[in-house]
Amino acid sequence: MVVIEKIDTHNKAQVKDFITLPYRLFKGVDQWVPPLMVDQKLYLQREKHPFYEHSEADFYLARRDGQVVGRIAALQNRHYNEYHGTKKAQFYLFECDNDQEAASALFDQVYEWAHARGLDTLIGPKGFGVLDGYGLLQDGYDHRQVMSMMNYNFPYYVNLVENLGFVKEVDFLSCYLHRSNFVLPERIHSIAERVLQRGTLGVTRFQSKNDLKAWAPRIGKAYNQAFVNNWEYAPLTDAEIKVVLDNILLIADPKMIKIITHKDDVVGFLLGFPDLSAALQRAKGKLFPIGIVDIMLEIRRTNWLSVNGAGVLPEFQGHGGNAVMYSEMQKTVLENPRYEHVDMTQVAETAVQMRRDLVNLGGKPYKNHRVYRRAI
Repeated sequence: MVVIEKIDTHNKAQVKDFITLPYRLFKGVDQWVPPLMVDQKLYLQREKHPFYEHSEADFYLARRDGQVVGRIAALQNRHYNEYHGTKKAQFYLFECDNDQEAASALFDQVYEWAHARGLDTLIGPKGFGVLDGYGLLQDGYDHRQVMSMMNYNFPYYVNLVENLGFVKEVDFLSCYLHRSNFVLPERIHSIAERVLQRGTLGVTRFQSKNDLKAWAPRIGKAYNQAFVNNWEYAPLTDAEIKVVLDNILLIADPKMIKIITHKDDVVGFLLGFPDLSAALQRAKGKLFPIGIVDIMLEIRRTNWLSVNGAGVLPEFQGHGGNAVMYSEMQKTVLENPRYEHVDMTQVAETAVQMRRDLVNLGGKPYKNHRVYRRAI
């Protein structure tokens, strides 16, 4: 018999059971990257995570004969619903044994939670912030996930969810690019050079984290403006922007970040991150005693780059902004010979032009994540 247990987020034993389930499920799976436990705990800390300043979430475990066999988080992002005029609940952090009864019981609890708040649709997996990965993996099970910027799951997860009547909401495609195949038509460089010569737009490059920190507030403002047409968009609060920027600064290679400017304003950006997945696998979720040192060293030795955040404000996309961004993207890769492999991480299918551009640049689609929906 399956029993559903609501987590008391101040109960250390329950929180531990919730956080450690995936470490059991994916033990020995080479493609899975263990998230840092400190980051997982933050999701359950209402006093610290900025999501709770405007929204709410609860957490549930499924137990069979006392053993944890599944978990799920139920979320209401009020900013998202207010911006889009919707009544959507979200599910996230879903992990489960291949146990349909347990999965059904977990989702029944989320339906009940959502109904009590007047919500009419459940979507997910969709998390607490923009750095949380979207969707269930549908394609690309043989490839390692990129840090926590995307999710990894067993193929049976798809069956567990679809058996409950969930249907596709939106797909997020990731492309693989080898530096030897990075092809950019010369006319794109020519357009970018003409735009830069006219002085309409400029490019700011960084050599140190201190240089980057000075621009952080303007980067955050631009991030909050560039994706207004994206499916997943909701305005970020100042506290949420700070969390994003703190995470970027923690793992950033400053040379992998470029800013497109118009006068003194940031109107576009290219965010590249050293892929620290190998070090995270060795850390097994723990920063100490040696995990933090290994992660810092991995920033300098990894030959994988994740491009997760590239955008130009809509009003500049038709004035050479995209050409400048893609020209800088190629330079970013080719000027740094250490990076042989590039992951263009999770571009929504609703971003039609960008997905087409990535393929034209030489990117090969190799992972697909699907966000689901169900009326409740």
